[in-house]
Amino acid sequence: MTITFKTLIPAGKPKPRTEIVRNFTPNWFTVTMGTGVLALALNQLPFAGSWLHWLAEDLWLMDIVLFGLFSALYTTRWLLFFDEARRDFRHPVMSMSFGAVPMGLATIINGFLVFGYGLLGDMALAIAHSLWWIDVAMSLACGLAIPYFMFTRQEHSVEKLTAVWLLPIVAAEVSAVSGAMLIPHLPPAEALLTLLLSYVLWAYSVPLAMSVLVLLVLRLALHKLPERDMGPSAWLALGPIGTGSLGLVLLGGDAQKTFDAIGVHSVGEVAAGLGVIGGVVMWGYGAWWLALAALKTIHYLRRGLPFNLGWWGFTFPLGVYSLATFALARVAHFGLFTEIGEMLVVCLAAFWAIVASRTVYSAWHGDFFAAPCLGDSRFIARFEADAVRVRTDRR
Repeated sequence: MTITFKTLIPAGKPKPRTEIVRNFTPNWFTVTMGTGVLALALNQLPFAGSWLHWLAEDLWLMDIVLFGLFSALYTTRWLLFFDEARRDFRHPVMSMSFGAVPMGLATIINGFLVFGYGLLGDMALAIAHSLWWIDVAMSLACGLAIPYFMFTRQEHSVEKLTAVWLLPIVAAEVSAVSGAMLIPHLPPAEALLTLLLSYVLWAYSVPLAMSVLVLLVLRLALHKLPERDMGPSAWLALGPIGTGSLGLVLLGGDAQKTFDAIGVHSVGEVAAGLGVIGGVVMWGYGAWWLALAALKTIHYLRRGLPFNLGWWGFTFPLGVYSLATFALARVAHFGLFTEIGEMLVVCLAAFWAIVASRTVYSAWHGDFFAAPCLGDSRFIARFEADAVRVRTDRR
């Protein structure tokens, strides 16, 4: 079997800075998602020595730099190219990437709780707490606004459905996991508020994501695999499952202590039990999607898999599934989970190294900045026609 990696990126001179800004899209934040989750996963390895901890911390610091850079570029795009930037909301694929912004921020928040104390002391908690509320607001907005645009302004069909539909939905449950990590550091009253809100965030996301997965199975059965450009999206289905499992385990552990503090011991015990059993059940569901993603990836590799930013879909879903595996190993005291988690993190590190190196090379040497909403003539024609119709209706 011969495996070839084809690329959509022609070699050439770097674009002018203004063109980079004009074509900078929110899917770049998937880079921060993958980098941040690798940092958190490496730190979970049982055999992690001081050198691996420092490596994970350096990755987290790099994640902060990347998030700041991408935020500056995308903000500048809105300031200088407002009309082009707002088209992202109308694009049926690019609009889904807005969910990557709060999810990328969530990895930074979690890093402040894991690595920040060694660098900033108690200030790390204050920063993480403040950023979490911002992350919650963005996650709630993405989870509602993007589906609303899907229902009212975008064109979709079952045949074109892919797992990218999950991106704006999953952001809320990722915020729930960050909330679960914050709770042990908060006073009782605030811990209870954060716990209940985190459960709400989990429920705001997971049931809807599971519904999309049902539709995705139907789409795959009726219309077969998506085109090769969307090949890495096969891994995105693992994201809400892994995050959902991790959220149940962490929130269950938080609930036991939080409800004990207010004298409702029985509720905490139930939540802890549901966290373990629910986490295992979702982990098992994720194992099926993980195996399917591997088979689909082999299928695409045999036919040549074009490189694009979608390859970052190999990283974050596998990362959160790895974190869920380690969380289950701790609460269930089951050694097999630890061994599986170690193998998953090794695969995650390999994926990240490949995707990161190809991203840097393509961004530096090729035309890697190309907003679909600016280059798709059919989309532009529909966008302009809709704008004319809106102006006519207002008159």
